[in-house]
Amino acid sequence: MIDFQGIIEDIHEDLKNDINRGLVASYIPELFNIDTQNFGIHVKHINGNSYAVGDWSIPFSIQSISKALSLSLVLPIYKDAIWERMDVEPSGNPFNHLSLLELENSIPRNPFINAGAIVIADMMVSHFKNPKQVFLDYVRELSNDQTINFNYNVAKSERLTGFGNYAAANLLKAYNNLENDVDEVLDFYFHQCAIEMTCEQLSNAFFMLANHGKCLQQKERLTQSQAKRINAIMLTCGFYDEAGEFAFEVGLPGKSGVGGGIIALLPNHFTITTWSPGLNEKGNSLIGMKALELFTTKTNLSIF
Repeated sequence: MIDFQGIIEDIHEDLKNDINRGLVASYIPELFNIDTQNFGIHVKHINGNSYAVGDWSIPFSIQSISKALSLSLVLPIYKDAIWERMDVEPSGNPFNHLSLLELENSIPRNPFINAGAIVIADMMVSHFKNPKQVFLDYVRELSNDQTINFNYNVAKSERLTGFGNYAAANLLKAYNNLENDVDEVLDFYFHQCAIEMTCEQLSNAFFMLANHGKCLQQKERLTQSQAKRINAIMLTCGFYDEAGEFAFEVGLPGKSGVGGGIIALLPNHFTITTWSPGLNEKGNSLIGMKALELFTTKTNLSIF
């Protein structure tokens, strides 16, 4: 029997005073003032047990982690039609890179770069009358927690500074890969990224991807095949141009966000969320990456 609580407490103790903690995401002003000393870990085992240490109960902006959740919401609706509008290949470029979009006729490399997530947002706007509320309700249901909400200040901050996302959306629109109004799609996208969740809530929300598509309440939200495909994309594309490094060092499907959160999972075993706001040069949590590498090393649990 693996002592998950003891292991994450040891990891937290090893890393909590690490001097090199990375830099917070300064290009979103509302995230700039988050204390880099924050550091939490939460593990949700497939048997229902939970283990936590540090700042696991403090809400933070999940940012791009939300892209995996929006994909999981539209995949059962649009099914394989999604892949007519985007690919499933690693980009090898930063999440906000635009050059490939023009070179490849506005077909984003995958649903986790910004351009791909904006296409997913477009699908949400096309299918639902109130996509923001539908998405928020979905996340609340997955997490079994009705207290989850948007941080409207973060959403506004992203709208006022998101020139790159406007450029991507307009480029998608110019190549006929955006059905709806650019401002309407980006309004949903900015709110999606601005949801605040704790480590515990994220571990619970992603439980379905470790449980063959069944959420905490054992309701089937995805087929086994759909859960497998999302996990595959998280493994190859969940960390942008650091996805290979994460697979090499950690060996789990996962998704990062510039709010400092990382969710990772091992099917049939657990989900694990780390939060430390300081980012490395690739835009991923510096301490979070170290913590997950230590976790899979100490537990000897990975997909490899």
